[in-house]
Amino acid sequence: MQPYNWDGIPEVELSPGLTRQMIHTPRMTILRVRFKKGVASPEHRHVHEQVTMLASGAMRFDLAGEKIVLRPGDLLPIPSNLPHGAEALEDSVLIDVFTPAREDLM
Repeated sequence: MQPYNWDGIPEVELSPGLTRQMIHTPRMTILRVRFKKGVASPEHRHVHEQVTMLASGAMRFDLAGEKIVLRPGDLLPIPSNLPHGAEALEDSVLIDVFTPAREDLM
């Protein structure tokens, strides 16, 4: 077993102002996502249970119509199949943990 370090994981630009790094294990996927202020993730849903942890910045999440603002250190569980989206209120970094593993991202 070897540790991971984000500095050694490729960062992929998904769109202007939005990048992602990924780690996969047999049962989970962990992402580090960087958002520039004003960049949004459109509403979507997936079968995976998700926990989002805000490392820096500020993000507004819309969970099936409920608005929640996260600040550094906040964690937000997102149940399977719940419609959700987010917008960066500041330059932000978040860590997402998904279970089961996101085979669609491998």
